[in-house]
Amino acid sequence: MIYNVKTEAFEGPLDLLLHLINRLEIDIYDIPVADITDQYLNYIHAMKELELDVASEYLVMAATLLAIKSQMLLPKYEEQNFEADESYDIESDPRDELVEKLLEYRSFKNAAGQFKQLEQDRGLVFTKPPSDLSEFSAGAEMEKQELDVSLYDMLGALQKLLRRKKLQKPVYARIEKQEISIESRMKDIMGFLHKRKGRVSFFDLFPIPEKPHIVVTFLSLLELMKQKNIHVEQENNFSEIFVAAKVGVDTLGS
Repeated sequence: MIYNVKTEAFEGPLDLLLHLINRLEIDIYDIPVADITDQYLNYIHAMKELELDVASEYLVMAATLLAIKSQMLLPKYEEQNFEADESYDIESDPRDELVEKLLEYRSFKNAAGQFKQLEQDRGLVFTKPPSDLSEFSAGAEMEKQELDVSLYDMLGALQKLLRRKKLQKPVYARIEKQEISIESRMKDIMGFLHKRKGRVSFFDLFPIPEKPHIVVTFLSLLELMKQKNIHVEQENNFSEIFVAAKVGVDTLGS
């Protein structure tokens, strides 16, 4: 059975480029194409490690970045205009078209975010008498913290995990291939979290350095996040990610 993961955090290649630009604190008008291309390809490779289908638009953007990177490596030629006694560049900056698209996409994304915020603010208006909501404050705070960890952060953690494990072939032989279902791994993760009675490091959830086990565990974590059975947090940007079972969730689906 094929398991597909879909998240609103992925909105296309331009969204991924904007994330990388913000993360690396790059001037959008002067993009270092070599660095951005390497980071972009790393994310594409991470998606392939999960055996997920990479949309064609992501591959087209990767080819575009490589083409721009190649053009940036070529020497710039100048042609002499003898009549006006001045020189001018034959070729324009190959990044101009990409920058224009990114600026346009960013403006639309910001506008969409403002409309979404207005919708959320309007949704908070109710025509009813005031009520004591103090008992829900803890849950609301936890729900707010969950938004700090995005799919990009999870993919970055997966890259670190793969580098740490260095996936080597086992020294023992297997008589029969053992299939691990996502549902079974989800139950194992919840049991492990309840046994530890607190938050654990993202890397502690991958005890077996084998690719099938790593992929299933990672997909199980995404599904648990989707079902709101676990709480994932990150104290600071680029710091370690921690996972904990939500209070009141004893078993899956409860």
